[in-house]
Amino acid sequence: MSDSAINQKVSTILGMVPEGHVVSYGLLADLCGLPGRARLMGKCLTTISAHIAWHRVVRSDGKIAFPPGSDKANEQREKLVLEGVVVKNFKVSMKHYLWQPDLYTVLAKLPY
Repeated sequence: MSDSAINQKVSTILGMVPEGHVVSYGLLADLCGLPGRARLMGKCLTTISAHIAWHRVVRSDGKIAFPPGSDKANEQREKLVLEGVVVKNFKVSMKHYLWQPDLYTVLAKLPY
């Protein structure tokens, strides 16, 4: 699969994540049909347009992947807070904010 095809899948799926929710790098990789490729998702996010909701992607434990206090971590935290996500110590409660697509979305909308 080409880099542009992967980037297109990432963009499409991130477009489905509703405001006020997050997805982990690993879940994003799974939904793209690339299980075990969480690091690749991070790499893709650095090359995709700034117009996608990159701020809705966090580590599997809910932590923001950027170093706490860095400009990017602060930007991501601010964007999440504006969407109503509670961020404490640069960490999001995955129990409350993780987006889990419904069966219809998985079967009919995801680009496999």
